[in-house]
Amino acid sequence: MKLSKSQVPAHTSAILEYTPNGVLLVDKKTHIRFVNPAFLTLFKCKDDELLGRLAKQFVHSDCFERAIAAGGSLLVKESIPEHGISFRVGIFPIEEENLYCGIFIDISEEEKARKDFLNLKTQTLKRAQEVISRQMQTAQEIARLLGETTAETKVLLMKLMTLYQEEGQ
Repeated sequence: MKLSKSQVPAHTSAILEYTPNGVLLVDKKTHIRFVNPAFLTLFKCKDDELLGRLAKQFVHSDCFERAIAAGGSLLVKESIPEHGISFRVGIFPIEEENLYCGIFIDISEEEKARKDFLNLKTQTLKRAQEVISRQMQTAQEIARLLGETTAETKVLLMKLMTLYQEEGQ
């Protein structure tokens, strides 16, 4: 079903309002011209704080500057550890408007899960090394004890053999 030209603005507005992805429009000098509610939520800020300010101040990245310098699109994965935010952003030009649009996807949970998995892997490897070390110590102790009892047995058997040989003569 194709939308009529009169329906497009209302649907576009609804998409920008309800998408879970942050949308940020900047001019060629990276001053913020528009943000949607998801962007405000992701970066924990208010609309009036942003408009007219440089994007770099809020996204803590020079991704817009790099896209503008390259004159095209850019895909970037960034993290802001001090705010606990990780995101992927796709940036593309809207040439007829002299604007650049960034679509921000929150990947904070994915990054946390990845870090948790890496921690679990590291702990598991450390634990495996500890178990291997303990098993080696145990094997060495068993070998030592076995060696001692074998030596004692040999001495005792040699004495018995000597006694039998002396008795037989």
